[in-house]
Amino acid sequence: MIELLSFISNPALRSITILWCLLFIVAIVFSMLGQGGGTLYTPVQVLLGIDFHVAATTSLFLIMVTSLSATLVFRKAHKVDWPLAFVLESVTASGGFVGGVGSAWLSDQVLSWLFAAVVAFAAVFMIHSYQPSQSKAPQHRKWYHWRRWYDGQSYTVHLLLALPISFLAGMVSGMVGVGGGILKVPLMVLLLGIPMDIAIGTSALMVGLTAGGGFAGHLAAGHWDWRLSLVLAMAVFLGGQIGARQSLTLNRTRMKKIFGWFLLFIAAVMVIKNTDVQALFSVWGKYCKT
Repeated sequence: MIELLSFISNPALRSITILWCLLFIVAIVFSMLGQGGGTLYTPVQVLLGIDFHVAATTSLFLIMVTSLSATLVFRKAHKVDWPLAFVLESVTASGGFVGGVGSAWLSDQVLSWLFAAVVAFAAVFMIHSYQPSQSKAPQHRKWYHWRRWYDGQSYTVHLLLALPISFLAGMVSGMVGVGGGILKVPLMVLLLGIPMDIAIGTSALMVGLTAGGGFAGHLAAGHWDWRLSLVLAMAVFLGGQIGARQSLTLNRTRMKKIFGWFLLFIAAVMVIKNTDVQALFSVWGKYCKT
């Protein structure tokens, strides 16, 4: 009883416990979609009062843990296209490092707005449930047309398109503290024609590598709270295991739409939280009087 009263009266311990439980649930859901969870790891921490730069760095560390956990499951199911993942990550991780270092020059407000834009993009992709374009072998195949056969499926990756996009996705991901799955899965499906199940499994590996680049950048800038990261690591590892296993048998269509609307809500909350609404109304009032 004394221990319970001590817990209730300790705000810091109570906040960490709530954060642990929330991130455990987030890891389950995002592992089902081949994503690292940074879309919610970062805002949940920010909404609980953690500085954005520290939250982004902790988020990247947790994404690496979630990625490792989920990849162990997807690998057994033969859903990870390893050569594709490592080729794309050769530039994506570099972009993540650049974004992580560059984040030190941007304010919390600007990073929050950028984060909201990334989340909104992912939400639209989930809500509309886009199908992959048919990636047929070009009639006149060039050196940059990479023909892939994996898990009984064939697709062609346009490297001159894939590599620059991967670098930009990594840079944005490193800045805002996400692994890039919310960008990589839509881009792999819509622009590169990679089948959804392989895109999700491959993304589960890639987000961890991208997060590693971004984490190194933030670490160089001195943003890491290692105690917080280690406390939360077990939550996301366990969640990643559960979510990835469920993903292999779950129909994702309904879940993606529901979660897409939830992500739009999160994006709106992040914008409102980092916008001086009173000042906006004041400016609008002056405009209406003129």
